[in-house]
Amino acid sequence: MREECYRVAARLGLAVVVVGNGSRGVRPPPLPKARIVVVGEGADAADDWIVEAIAPGDVCVTSDIPLAARCLAKAAKALAPNGRIWDSDNIGGALAGREIGRSLREAGIATGGPPPLDRAARSRFLQALDTLAQASLHGA
Repeated sequence: MREECYRVAARLGLAVVVVGNGSRGVRPPPLPKARIVVVGEGADAADDWIVEAIAPGDVCVTSDIPLAARCLAKAAKALAPNGRIWDSDNIGGALAGREIGRSLREAGIATGGPPPLDRAARSRFLQALDTLAQASLHGA
C-alpha cells in the first residue's frame, strides 16, 4: 500500500514517514516531504518510534492492531491495509479477537491469515486514506 500512500501524500502535499528496522530495503519515495527512518533491532522498536513521534491527527497505516490502538490513544488516526479505519468503537473488539486467535494458534489450531488484498480492498484503502488525510488537513 506504499504506492497508494505516496500518491495521496503527493496530491495533498503531506509528509510521509516510512519506519522499519532495516531488515527490508526500502527506497525513499520521490516526494519532497518523505523520509525513511531506520530504527534498531527489537520486536517493537519501529512501533515504539511511531508512537513516540505520532501527533494528533497524523495517520498511521498498519496491519498491527496493538500499534493502531497505541496511535489512537495519542489522538492519531489508524488505517489497516484492507481499508478498515480503526477507531474507539472497533479497536477493543479487534484487540480481543487478536488475543483469541493467538490463544487458538498456541493450542495448535490453525486460524488462517487475512485474505489477500484484491482490487476492492485496494479501492477501500485508497478511499479511506483519502478521507483520513483530508480530515487531518482540515483539523477534524
